[in-house]
Amino acid sequence: MNFGFKDFRTRVILRVVMLGLTMALFMYMVVRPNMLFAAMLMGTIIVLQLVEIFRFVSQTNRKLTRFLESVKYSDFISGFASDNKLGKSFKDLNEAFNEVLEAFRKARSEKEEHGQYLNTVVQQVRTGILSFDIDGNVQLINANAKRFMGITSIKNINELIAINPKLYHSINSVEPGKSELYKGSNELYLTVQSTELRIRGTDVRLITLQNIQPELQKQELEAWQNLTRVLRHEIMNSITPISSLTSTLREILDHDMEKMGNHYELKEEGAEDLREGLSTIENRSKGLIKFIDAYREYTSLPKPKLATVRLQSLLEHVAQLMKTELKKTNINFRVECSSEYLTIQADLEMIEQVLINLLKNAIEALGETEHPALELIGRYDGSAILIEVIDNGQGIIKEAIDHIFVPFYTTKRTGSGIGLSLSRQIMQMHNGSITVESEPEVRTVFTLRF
Repeated sequence: MNFGFKDFRTRVILRVVMLGLTMALFMYMVVRPNMLFAAMLMGTIIVLQLVEIFRFVSQTNRKLTRFLESVKYSDFISGFASDNKLGKSFKDLNEAFNEVLEAFRKARSEKEEHGQYLNTVVQQVRTGILSFDIDGNVQLINANAKRFMGITSIKNINELIAINPKLYHSINSVEPGKSELYKGSNELYLTVQSTELRIRGTDVRLITLQNIQPELQKQELEAWQNLTRVLRHEIMNSITPISSLTSTLREILDHDMEKMGNHYELKEEGAEDLREGLSTIENRSKGLIKFIDAYREYTSLPKPKLATVRLQSLLEHVAQLMKTELKKTNINFRVECSSEYLTIQADLEMIEQVLINLLKNAIEALGETEHPALELIGRYDGSAILIEVIDNGQGIIKEAIDHIFVPFYTTKRTGSGIGLSLSRQIMQMHNGSITVESEPEVRTVFTLRF
């Protein structure tokens, strides 16, 4: 290409030099009367030279203009080869233009293939995908989004107002980076998520619609199965001995009761068996009532009354409430808050209940630990405020760690299995979470995330 340019420049310089010499000769002839005709002929030659220089230079300009227009209008079919006869410079230039156009053609072809591939993927995913600009003009929508919205086609998102105003409100109100739940028909329960993008200087909202109803139904079925299993276990544990003892007591009355005149007398041995059986029935009945009370407590939590709570004050108050119980042990207890300015939006009494329950569990777990240590820590991890309850007690085995938040599941002999499930429910009502990590006999951490 560089050689071609030099060749082009040489040809231009040569034509200019020739034009200069011709003009000098023309001036020489003009001043001589006997050469006037020759001067006129020379003037004609000068005009022809100027025309040739203009044609030669403009040939390259036209070629460059046509090349730029081909790029502008994505016309990568045309080629450059018709003027190769004008010299090697034009041939090299034609070849360079053709190579560039071929590169553009391949790039466009790859882009179109990639776009087609992405479009196929978007159309095939189970998630509904929708994008529109600030004026509501729909730029992208896949088949699942149309199905969820109950439409066959849509050009502007505002058209959804007349079709499904509730879903339109969910799509329009969801904040970028967050999600919102939308309840439609019995088989449609959507999570609506939003993302904001800027494409070619235009602000675009990308909305994803995911039907979580099948997963909810699966989780609901598993929850009911777990609850039914627990209820069956607890009720049968109480009803079976009561039923058995009732039959036994009837037999005692039938065999150990003697009629003495106008009244009946019960043998001393039979009376003792009767007393023992009635005591057992009473205890099992009380246990069943206690279980039902725990179930009622789990299913009737009040709505939290949210307020701004200083994290450090919360931790110090909980530590003060646990002070008496901790004094009975040799546990090394530590409270720490990374900043006195950290606050959470919470129902103070509910969160205190959760922390007290976790601390009591930790104290029980430390009962047989040689050097027991318990920590209550509040901190900010960059994305959320955390409260951690850490102990080095017996911990939780792998087989149990996935079930400890299931209602009425317990590994304790005297536990009701309601404390941790209540704690999770309370945290969910605060739009937070509770998680656990445990390495038995080394370290167990319960984390509340706000």
